[in-house]
Amino acid sequence: MTEVAEIPVDEQERPLPPPARPVRSALTDGPILRTLLGLAWPNVVALSAGTCVVIAETSYIGRLGVEALAAMALVFPTVILTMTMSGGAMGGAVASAIARALGAGDRERAGTLAAHALLIGITFGLVFMLGMLIFGPKVLEMLGGRGTVLTHAIAYTQVFFGGAVLPWTLNTMAGVLRGTGNMRLPSLLILNSAVWQIVLGGTLGLGLGPFPQLGMRGVAAGALIAYSMNICVMGWYLFSGRARVVPKLRGLHIQWVMFFDILKVGAIACFSPLQSVLTISIFTHMLAKFGTAILAGYGIGARLEFLLTSIAFSFGIASVPMIGMAVGAGRIARARRIAWTAGASAFVAVGTPACLVAMFPDLWVNIFTDSATVRATSHQYLSTVAPFYAFIGLASTMYFSSQGAAKVIGPVLAQTARLIYISACGWWLSTHDATAQSFFWLAASSMVVLGVLSCSSVVLTRWGPRQAKPSVRPALSAAD
Repeated sequence: MTEVAEIPVDEQERPLPPPARPVRSALTDGPILRTLLGLAWPNVVALSAGTCVVIAETSYIGRLGVEALAAMALVFPTVILTMTMSGGAMGGAVASAIARALGAGDRERAGTLAAHALLIGITFGLVFMLGMLIFGPKVLEMLGGRGTVLTHAIAYTQVFFGGAVLPWTLNTMAGVLRGTGNMRLPSLLILNSAVWQIVLGGTLGLGLGPFPQLGMRGVAAGALIAYSMNICVMGWYLFSGRARVVPKLRGLHIQWVMFFDILKVGAIACFSPLQSVLTISIFTHMLAKFGTAILAGYGIGARLEFLLTSIAFSFGIASVPMIGMAVGAGRIARARRIAWTAGASAFVAVGTPACLVAMFPDLWVNIFTDSATVRATSHQYLSTVAPFYAFIGLASTMYFSSQGAAKVIGPVLAQTARLIYISACGWWLSTHDATAQSFFWLAASSMVVLGVLSCSSVVLTRWGPRQAKPSVRPALSAAD
């Protein structure tokens, strides 16, 4: 006899409408590579434009003299620390926490997390401001700054870090939006910021038109003005209700569990850019003994690394909401597939242009300087190190993917291993009168170490919850 399925009815025995299909999202259900590329391309465009700021700054700072160019190489690590820690480390942690809340279907929690994230961003900005205004000159001197080079570097630092709250607030807001899967607005505002930084930094730094020449102070002031403009736009968007998550500041009650949800990822993640900048600082200090021309040439080469790392950042930050929502929904296998797809994409996207510049370094070096000595150093550095930038891209995506899964300690320890490697080998080279070329090979090999260890950490780290062991009851005896 064939069974007939019962039709659900209401109290008056009228057929009920069919149940609604579950809402599907591209971030949780769409094709991985297509969705990843869709999220990444706005970041690629915007961050590439942001890197154009670095190119433009280096170009017009070069017009202020070789000393100013060397000063920019000195302040570069501290500026990068601020931007990567606020945008990549803590910003990624904010995006991860909000994505995991949304993946679990808890929008109320996501709004509360956003409010606590803003408090964290403002606090860290104040810490950076006080720290660099008090200790910045000593730090720059420890990095090898002397004479006019040190004077230029201090001038930039005093203005830029006097407004350190601005980049921290801006990048925290961007993290909130990225956690919802909105990559376009933060990217559009980064593009807008890039345009204004170039215009204002060049105008105030070189003294174009009616404005006096403010030098390095003017370049820093241009950046802060651009950040302020974008904070106004992003703040309006967030608090007007147009975003998927609205920070709940009115009647906010401090909840330490919310701080912990962000900081358990962000506080650990901050050690990665900190160690990265410390690595760069140690390396810069080692090269400073070779003279201003070598230092300036290395700074030009390091700008390319920053440009290509921003491409890796685009893939990595795009993977954070995808992985966070997958983990929040308990779909661990999908989360891991996203991580490896992002890593492979970044490896190719970074490695291809890097190898091109390694073969034809003039494509990059000619933008910045006409000095024969500086050009020769840049050629030497790029031909040696640039082919290995792909491993930096791979490590960057593994770092962000681990943020999305809230399991970031592995990539951070990989960065620790690179720091130890650079320090130990660099000390040995320094005591054996090694050439600058030997230090360039050290930088290249350290990138391979970082990439391999970061991938290994993702393989070895459990992302899903630990499975409880089933309780085993003893078999009944014959007497029972």
